[in-house]
Amino acid sequence: MIKTTVFLLMLLVAQSLLTFGQDYRLPLYPGEIPNSKYTGATEKVEKKDIILISNVQIPDIAVYLPGNKFATHQAVIICPGGGYWVLAYDLEGTDIAKYFNSIGVAAVVLKYRLPTYGNCIEPHKAPLMDAQRAMRLVRHNAAKWNINPEKIGIMGFSAGGHLASTLGTHFDYGNTSSADSVERQSCRPDFMILMYPVISLTDSVVHPGSGEALLGKNPDKKLSIYYSGELQVHEDTPPAFIAQADNDSGVSTENSLLMYRALHRKKIPVELHLLSEGEHGFGLAINNEHVHSWTNSLRLWLNWLNSVKK
Repeated sequence: MIKTTVFLLMLLVAQSLLTFGQDYRLPLYPGEIPNSKYTGATEKVEKKDIILISNVQIPDIAVYLPGNKFATHQAVIICPGGGYWVLAYDLEGTDIAKYFNSIGVAAVVLKYRLPTYGNCIEPHKAPLMDAQRAMRLVRHNAAKWNINPEKIGIMGFSAGGHLASTLGTHFDYGNTSSADSVERQSCRPDFMILMYPVISLTDSVVHPGSGEALLGKNPDKKLSIYYSGELQVHEDTPPAFIAQADNDSGVSTENSLLMYRALHRKKIPVELHLLSEGEHGFGLAINNEHVHSWTNSLRLWLNWLNSVKK
């Protein structure tokens, strides 16, 4: 009995050592959070069919690292969707991270601030600021996490796809004079993965819920243009993988097509998958082999990307 108990304890210790550092959380900002104001509110986590997080007060990243033996040294920062009102944190976040680990890719789930709860000085700036900081933070820790700092991408679902495309079109290469070593890092993603994304806030296909949440009911036209990904693509915008269901009744597929055309015009590598079924918000779609096939297409695309960028 004693031997059995000792064995079980050793097994538990071994398992904890194996998982230590493979699923942990870091705040984006070590001290004061920029563009933030205190409201006394608290973050809300609702656990039903999926985990929904709202009223994010302290943005952070959850880091999932694959085993070193099969690591591709690529990493993906994942932005869950939710119309800039909530975050579908497991469906479009942690579940996706675990899939990436299964194919050797490091994954980082971003819990970003939402512009709809009054805790940001300039609400529309907060999601992008958090995404930029997340990219810098992952790049800063790349060596420690067995990641190639030149193979870090951004991924987003629905409104999270809008955020991912915004980072892919609005980035800088770091502030070399900053006292913060993280801020000295580039926040340019090396690739984008856009899943049933909101893209345009000016075209007739705009998703009204996401657009209003980010910019308000009567947005400044300049801001609408600034946050319309298809109008912001430039020569240095990274390659993209885009996937959406053709029968998506939540976000028009024209968003994906607009982004595809904009990237194609600039001769930026882009791969577009329009699935016949799946509707909106399918996530991994593990209960539908046809829709789930997007994961294999993405795996092959990431392998190709890895091979062309040593």
